[in-house]
Amino acid sequence: MFIVTVGATTSGYISAIKEMNLFFSEDIVVVARGVIVIYAFPIGGTLQENMVDRIKIVEGVETAVPMLFIITPKQEGVLQLIPTNVSIGIPSGNWSVLLGSTPLEPGGNWPSEDPNKKEVVIGQSLAAQFNLTIGSKTKIKNHDLNIVGILDTPSILLSRSIIMPLRLSQVVYGYNELVNMVIVKPSKGVTQEELAQKIEMQIGSVKALTCEERNEIVLPALSDIETWNLGIRAMLFFLNMILVANVATMNISERRRDFATLAAIGAPRNSIFRIVITETILIGLFGGLLGLLLGTVATLLLASLYTNIPLTLFLPSLFDIVSPIFMIEILAFTVVVSSIAGIIPAINAMRANISEVLRSEY
Repeated sequence: MFIVTVGATTSGYISAIKEMNLFFSEDIVVVARGVIVIYAFPIGGTLQENMVDRIKIVEGVETAVPMLFIITPKQEGVLQLIPTNVSIGIPSGNWSVLLGSTPLEPGGNWPSEDPNKKEVVIGQSLAAQFNLTIGSKTKIKNHDLNIVGILDTPSILLSRSIIMPLRLSQVVYGYNELVNMVIVKPSKGVTQEELAQKIEMQIGSVKALTCEERNEIVLPALSDIETWNLGIRAMLFFLNMILVANVATMNISERRRDFATLAAIGAPRNSIFRIVITETILIGLFGGLLGLLLGTVATLLLASLYTNIPLTLFLPSLFDIVSPIFMIEILAFTVVVSSIAGIIPAINAMRANISEVLRSEY
């Protein structure tokens, strides 16, 4: 149960973080110096919006698009935003820089550039959680926003995003003429590394991160998390082996007379070995199945608790959260470990002195 809960939850969050690497893979992300960047997105830090004009004049820059990426804390209102929910402001007409070819659900349209209209597009997960549809209204920081589109995407990040024109996001969140990232597309024939160096040399107050550099920032941390997850799993399987071995030893101790009697009437010694190993395999099989069931429920409860998303919304994507392959892998390991745990007790039972056991038991 614990292996499934920790493993599935950790793998889910690692996948969500790695998904960010898919954004702007061919572009350079420019942020203020000292800002932490998780793959493509900064945490904190701001730039003056006029920084975009300075970046555009750097030789080799084809386009430079400012963005405001905000992780919104939980707040009162229709949308109780939490760390897994984000608001993204981007100049109207530049939606493809972030979204690529991501479509909207039927009936939706992209927000108007006019911030007074207060139009936004939201992800499917937010729409389902708060029962929002195209034409609905939502309130963020005392601003009534009109939902004009819902993203049709499997992306974890985008499904939890509120996307709006840059000007509107600056008004809503109080970032007047500020952005926290600029997405720079190199001209044809110009490499990311060359252009990033030019930007940093000509504008000393920013750092320009290529896709490779952004990976270098996050990969060590993800590697440590994966190593920790593997270590926890190995430790739990080892404990499982010890517990099953103890159970098998107690079972054998309670049935010493039965095994001795079987051996005395001519049963092959290896039949005792097979009996013990079969029992430990069944312990692993039925215990593993029960652990999978309880672990999957615990994973859904933990995901619901952390994200504040109702549990019922996770049920349709149950096998995305805890994949069947992962379930089979854990069950197979549990059965194998349990069978190995029974080997030593089974050998001891098979080698027991029959005459001594019968003399002491009868």
